[in-house]
Amino acid sequence: MVAQVMLNLSATASGTELQTGLASLRDFFLAERILISFNAPVTRTLISEIGVALRQHIESTSDRSPAAIDVFSVYIEMSQNIVNYVKANGFQDAESLATVVIAETADGRYQVSAGNIVESAHGVALEERVNYLAGLDKQQLKQLYKQQLRQPRVQVPGRGAGLGLIEIARKSTAPLQCGLGAWLGGNAFFAIRATI
Repeated sequence: MVAQVMLNLSATASGTELQTGLASLRDFFLAERILISFNAPVTRTLISEIGVALRQHIESTSDRSPAAIDVFSVYIEMSQNIVNYVKANGFQDAESLATVVIAETADGRYQVSAGNIVESAHGVALEERVNYLAGLDKQQLKQLYKQQLRQPRVQVPGRGAGLGLIEIARKSTAPLQCGLGAWLGGNAFFAIRATI
């Protein structure tokens, strides 16, 4: 479905194909309850602008619960992790793209998903870390967070996934999900999802 929509949005599409493609994409977003979706090079400015839109959406709904605010925090943390990773690893052009989707679930929760290209070894380590965190309960995550706070902060390029990832896991109402797939040039595409 999405591939067909993309064909209708190509540069050579007629006005009717464009209208049909955008209408189909809109219908897809509505059916999947997608609030925000982007695929672009991530910058701090972009994170900020989308964050403002997300915050305004949350404030415009009747849901002002701490969980709704956590959606904003998780989006910011995931996006900042991508910006920091891209910068630390010198990725350019297509390698610097990030895909972020924020959607509502049928039961009223939110899902924040993000993905980006990573060096394969970093992706494997990150996948292991996320899967480890996904296996912990709330109390274990709290203990791990406190333990991590006491550790000296060591910034190793491309080796994030410390406090911020633990905090995402703590805010999530379901275990974190992730996946890693091969990409061009020996890299991989890493994707993560938090449900709040």
